[in-house]
Amino acid sequence: MKVRILVRLKPGVLDPQGRAVHHSLEHLGFDGVEDVRIGRMIEMEVADDTSDDALDTMCRQLLANMVIEDYVIERLNQAEPV
Repeated sequence: MKVRILVRLKPGVLDPQGRAVHHSLEHLGFDGVEDVRIGRMIEMEVADDTSDDALDTMCRQLLANMVIEDYVIERLNQAEPV
């Protein structure tokens, strides 16, 4: 089974990469961009019987820094390209 994990900074946490991209977009003449937040996406292939609890534990122990980040776990259909 394919799993996608989206990791993002929690609201209120300073995002220097996001600020740099926002500034660059403005400098390039792109109007209307109000905010940019940078995160990361992790894709994994796991056994079909991998539990939600196991995936959650993976995120909490290794894949996300729970002090400053939130995450969302998505189970993908096998037909969906990753």
